[in-house]
Amino acid sequence: MEINVIGAGLAGSEAALQLAKRGFKVKLYEMRPKKNTGAHKTEKFAEFVCSNSLGASDCSNASGLLKKEMELLGGELINIARECSVPAGNALAIDRELFSENVTQRILQNPNITVIKEEVTEIPDGYTIMASGPLTSDSLADSIKEFTRSEHLHFFDAIAPIVEKDSIDFDKAFWASRYDKGEASYINCPMNKEQYEKFYDILINAPKIELKTFEQNAKFFESCLPIEVLASRGVDTLRFGPMKPVGLIDKRTGEENYAVVQLRQDNSAKTLFNLVGFQTNLKWGSQKELLQSIPGLENVNIVRYGVMHRNTFINSPKVLNASLQTRKRPDLFFAGQLTGTEGYTESIATGLLAGINMARYVNGEELLVLPKETMLGALTQYISDENHDKFQPINSNWGIVSPVELPKKERKNKKLKAELISNRSIEYIQSCKSNNI
Repeated sequence: MEINVIGAGLAGSEAALQLAKRGFKVKLYEMRPKKNTGAHKTEKFAEFVCSNSLGASDCSNASGLLKKEMELLGGELINIARECSVPAGNALAIDRELFSENVTQRILQNPNITVIKEEVTEIPDGYTIMASGPLTSDSLADSIKEFTRSEHLHFFDAIAPIVEKDSIDFDKAFWASRYDKGEASYINCPMNKEQYEKFYDILINAPKIELKTFEQNAKFFESCLPIEVLASRGVDTLRFGPMKPVGLIDKRTGEENYAVVQLRQDNSAKTLFNLVGFQTNLKWGSQKELLQSIPGLENVNIVRYGVMHRNTFINSPKVLNASLQTRKRPDLFFAGQLTGTEGYTESIATGLLAGINMARYVNGEELLVLPKETMLGALTQYISDENHDKFQPINSNWGIVSPVELPKKERKNKKLKAELISNRSIEYIQSCKSNNI
């Protein structure tokens, strides 16, 4: 018996490893390098194409709780991510090249996984997990569209530039993490009001890469907006978003600046850094002009420019159960961003759940459906809720989890609320683990 896993991204790699460690033979299909996506740069598995951060690491944050749940459920990629982590304050960021290399080798060396490097153009028959990702090829997307009998939904994702650390002027830039939490992991480029207004003027007047005809009505995911889209909402929008100066004090001056550009470590060697929140679709010449207007980056060497690409996802509320099994074909599961979950952590988590449930389905066992009291359960319950009228991608957040009852005087205590929700979730997941899930 063999199980097909389509796509060796984050979700597909996790699903394949989950099935393999349970003794199943897996055929893992990946079209790269024979056919590229336009966003990926290598042929390795589980490649991070945008930021190198998986978000917050501790359970006081929704994303951090999801990571803890994955660890308790026996996640494979979350452990590899920890092994490949780089300093990022309270966030889990990774050396993207080392991470992909480690995942790739783990898969290639697994005797239960056969890697087939070719494009899949139709949904296969038999036991199958579809994890072809947000950049699914047109031919396979057409097959999925035919299966779902509904139009695909599209939104656009943008990638931030990466620069060389040695080209940054540290007479102007300084190391710090917001509110001094953790070690000083971020490079910060401070701006006064005059410098910020100059930067803003360049940004809002910069030419953008022209969208293709089918991209004209682009829908952006709100938490990953191109910086030029954010800037179009008002001159101070960036100062309350990715360039907010609050909690970032240059100890050389002791002053809080008008705006701050943050850069996050992108590799273990600490030679490359990406600009936090600077996803963009500006033309490359304009990106260079914009970045070099930032104090400390006047002579910066850009090793990767930002780009924008189309992400594709299915209308999951009409297609999936909360187990990630399709309603019309029980031997077919979907996982990853193709389901309408947004984010690296969320992709890995749904790959984990799809792998667990495919194994349980093949063994004739009841599928694992996590409740809304858990973050992963809340996420999968949300994307499978038939009551959605206009479904859009979602990431982990406290708003989708079943609330906890707090005494009236504590109802505004966000820290206590997060702690109670996290403890409740962990207790439930641990009970699942004790039952050999």
